[in-house]
Amino acid sequence: MAQSILITGAGSGIGRATARAFLAAGWDVALMGRREAALRETAGDAEARILVADVADPAQVEAAFAQLARLDVLFNNAGIAAKSAPIDEIAVEDWLAVCNTNITGMFLCARAAFGLMRRQDPQGGRIINNGSISAHAPRPGSVPYTMSKHAVTGLTRTLGLDGRAFNIACGQIDIGNALTEMASGFTKGTLQADGQMRVEPVMDVAHVAAAVLNMAQLPLEVNVPFITLMARDMPFIGRG
Repeated sequence: MAQSILITGAGSGIGRATARAFLAAGWDVALMGRREAALRETAGDAEARILVADVADPAQVEAAFAQLARLDVLFNNAGIAAKSAPIDEIAVEDWLAVCNTNITGMFLCARAAFGLMRRQDPQGGRIINNGSISAHAPRPGSVPYTMSKHAVTGLTRTLGLDGRAFNIACGQIDIGNALTEMASGFTKGTLQADGQMRVEPVMDVAHVAAAVLNMAQLPLEVNVPFITLMARDMPFIGRG
């Protein structure tokens, strides 16, 4: 029987690229997101389970996971960012929107996956959270996003500990400058810590998909708690 994975935020970007990599590898793939048309575009001609749900809505998340008989891997990927600005210029509504997806959404999906993995037979599974290089070092004007990704790191560490009793592994991939629609601004110029605008190197998102697939294929007695994957020459190492 093929191994199963649920990918949140599967309608675009990293989620779409990762979903297609797992489909090509013969996995049983469930695609979760808010837009059915986008999820079906991700699947293309491949057979995939389409789960239309908002990760920030507890009832919708519960209903989506209830459709799964078994789950081997969750790629907890869905995330958004707010427009770059100093904290006093960030609307509270924008802060709440980021938190609802990047923190509450991550919690709800991890909670549902953990419960399913704990109770299924054979017991266990793997949760892979999509963090960010911003979980290590912020960009200017990124308070909501950076705070949310630090929270994801806390989730990963705690689940990695709590999951041991139930054969559940949890790891995190921190990604820097994968070329998706969300990251396209890096190719045009983005604000640096010294106040200048500069173009930054990017990498093909296929490398992210390959790294997630590699993490997912490990036996459950092996875990990659954290992996940082970045375009080689991006300024992350030189920040600060």
